[in-house]
Amino acid sequence: MLSIKGQAGKDLCDSNLGVTRRDLLRVGGSGMLGLSLGSVLELQDASAKEGISGGPGWGKAKSVIMLYLQGGPSHLDLWDPKENVPANVQSVFSNISTKLPGTKFTENLPKLAAINDKFTMIRSMSYTPNGLFNHTAAIYQMMTGYTTDKVSPSGQLEPPSPKDFPNFGSNIIRLKPAEVPMLPFVMLPRPLQESNVVGKGGTAGFLGKAYDPYTLYPAGDDLDMSKMTRIKIDDLKLRPEVFSVRLQRRAKLRTTINAGLPTIDNAVKDLNLNGYYEKALDLIVSGRARDAFDFQSEPHATRELYGRNTFGDSCLLARRLVEAGTRVVEVVWPKVANSDNHSWDHHVGLSSRMKNQSGPMLDGGVSGLISDLDQRGMLDETLVVVIGEFGRSPERGVSTSGNSNNDDGRDHWPYCYTGVVAGAGVKRGHVHGKSDKTASAPVDDPVHPGQLLASIYHSIGINPETIVYNHLNQPRELVKAEAVGQLFA
Repeated sequence: MLSIKGQAGKDLCDSNLGVTRRDLLRVGGSGMLGLSLGSVLELQDASAKEGISGGPGWGKAKSVIMLYLQGGPSHLDLWDPKENVPANVQSVFSNISTKLPGTKFTENLPKLAAINDKFTMIRSMSYTPNGLFNHTAAIYQMMTGYTTDKVSPSGQLEPPSPKDFPNFGSNIIRLKPAEVPMLPFVMLPRPLQESNVVGKGGTAGFLGKAYDPYTLYPAGDDLDMSKMTRIKIDDLKLRPEVFSVRLQRRAKLRTTINAGLPTIDNAVKDLNLNGYYEKALDLIVSGRARDAFDFQSEPHATRELYGRNTFGDSCLLARRLVEAGTRVVEVVWPKVANSDNHSWDHHVGLSSRMKNQSGPMLDGGVSGLISDLDQRGMLDETLVVVIGEFGRSPERGVSTSGNSNNDDGRDHWPYCYTGVVAGAGVKRGHVHGKSDKTASAPVDDPVHPGQLLASIYHSIGINPETIVYNHLNQPRELVKAEAVGQLFA
């Protein structure tokens, strides 16, 4: 069937859709009219350049901060507690009131309870995994929007590969480059990890290393709560004997030499070496990144607001980075997924570990970031996402993933969990979706991780169905999902 539209999206509620994968299928056989695949892609590019509005929230975000709670926090013991349920389901923690009437948190989140009129709770995050739902597979899906077929006998994914799908941040900085000389995508304070699988889902994959995040992983044990104060950014500093003027003079000399070597220039023109060199030079000379990392210059009260620990310091750095022009910051929970002490992987010891370790760090870091952004007027153009790869089992002491759990622990549970989104046109003081009586499944409005990624793309002004090409030059959508429009005001 042949379908020829007028101006892309003008007859739709979501006028930003432009040319989609379905449109490509429709025109695939219409070469006799001269409408080739190349023409369709040209139309798609032209549509994107028109800046057509895409409804609530479209393009509101200039930057994205994802606070990734790797390990999978228990929603029942944080922000979706239940009452009048069996003893092995009910949280051991007391419930507290929040700024929103009728909405309860547990005692672990008093600071977030005081500001939940600033963000949206998604209490219906949900998906059915392929095979064993281990951390690595779930992390990869959350970060890329795709699953992989290559899984080891243990249920873990293979190490990172150049053939992997890109992290969402890599897609964003490719399609929406930073507008100032600044690190476009930063990941801190540690890599995504389960056991010995390190960094899966955290790279640019088939887009190439040019779109990898700048990783800020300071040395020190995960339990070292002050290690962010010892970060080293030597790559971003000028040596004492090299002043900015001298460095720029050398750049001009290099340009002069290159002008006399047209043969070499022609041979490497596709590598865009001049562009990369100029970006690196601008980054170093401007000092933006170097200054942004100097978070210890913040007032004492601000440091205390976020919490003087690895997660809190990372959240503060995230604010400083987007303030300086970074497009995407990904703060990874500062503990490997399947581990104890400060980890969210609470198979055992949940009551003590969440009360004394992970709970206070989460409460201070997230509340500090959202409050600080709001006070500075930055929340309107910064999208904040707080999410883990899954939740925890409604019943304590049961095994859902092959792990052993005692009565003071919960196993992996992807069928229902909670996430938080704030800023950039997201509704304030809103609860999206609802879980059932035991927080086992969504009652209404389930949100798949892919839909959350699509909402991130939508917020920053990128059509989630935008086509990218993998290492085999095959077309792929950024994510096979649509944005959740109800999240936006």
